[in-house]
Amino acid sequence: MTFADPALGRVWDTLPDARIVGGAVRDALAGRDVADYDLATPLPPDAVMAALKNAGIKVVPTGLAHGTVTAVVDGRPFEITTLRRDVETDGRHAVVAFTADWRQDASRRDFTINAMSMTRDGTVFDYFGGRADLDSGRIRFVGDPATRIAEDYLRVLRFFRFQARYGRVAPDDATLRALHAGIPGLGRLSMERVWHELRRILAAPDPAEAIGLMRTLGIWRAVVPEASADADLTALPADPVLRLAALLSGNPLELATRLKLSNEDRDRLVRLTATPPVHGSDADLRRLLADHLPRDLIDRTWLDGDEPARQRLSTMKRPVFPLEGRDVVALGVPPGPSVGALLRDVRQWWMDGGCLAKRMACMTELAQRANLPKMNAKR
Repeated sequence: MTFADPALGRVWDTLPDARIVGGAVRDALAGRDVADYDLATPLPPDAVMAALKNAGIKVVPTGLAHGTVTAVVDGRPFEITTLRRDVETDGRHAVVAFTADWRQDASRRDFTINAMSMTRDGTVFDYFGGRADLDSGRIRFVGDPATRIAEDYLRVLRFFRFQARYGRVAPDDATLRALHAGIPGLGRLSMERVWHELRRILAAPDPAEAIGLMRTLGIWRAVVPEASADADLTALPADPVLRLAALLSGNPLELATRLKLSNEDRDRLVRLTATPPVHGSDADLRRLLADHLPRDLIDRTWLDGDEPARQRLSTMKRPVFPLEGRDVVALGVPPGPSVGALLRDVRQWWMDGGCLAKRMACMTELAQRANLPKMNAKR
């Protein structure tokens, strides 16, 4: 197996001793699409940068302290990291030293399925049995689980991310004990990193077993106590925000703020919990469409398991109330609170009628409610 990628080929032409490492090797062996390529090399960062520049390849020093530079070929980034060994760890960050030992570099990676590397000719170097673990669906730490978690507590959540996507075998007792013992260390993690991992767990095709194990070990409650409700996540699209809403049992804004969700994800989560159930006649659905975003209503049908309502919504056009404040003022109503009050009254009349009345009918109704002659409504 080799990677037939011209942009990657240019990097390899420049750094022939480099190997593809980590996720690209894992996914290629698993027969999955490879999203991007990370490489490792025994060359020190300054030598890597010099070689790339001499080859006319743009290079960005993205993480020199950890030996990482980024080569940009045809607009695509390739991270290239010098082989490393850990000198010191504190539960989240590591002080590293560079090395030329491929096995030593692989030994600092989290799981066996992520510790493999591949040369340009397709030779796979697998020092810790990652290929067999990948084939059997076993997520296994490189070395002692408790030691690896103590080096970086984020590995507790990363374990479940990979268990949700690749795991078919339950972890052994030593791994279970280490995962549970790592719970206090989760409080040392940044919320951005916690949500990054939770988002990827929730985006797995079927995260139910992984989340169930997190609950059994007390890990889920430790990181998202506001999302402890039961829900059939496999009946929902692989949409992390939608699935989070299905599990929500607490205040959505508090959860979104604590996890530091993006503004878009935060607003969507809050809207999802405020969107009413979608049911009733076509007139009822038009009323809902007039007051809520179509996407939120579609999301709500997923939460309610109402496929017929979802199908009906997908064929309906969102109604738009045809009047604005300037239409009220144009009829001679002086600017002020009465303008808004009249507009709200007519809109409610429009809603009561199933959101079907056209502009002329709404103008006529407005003129009547404003006690103005009907002919003014034609303006």
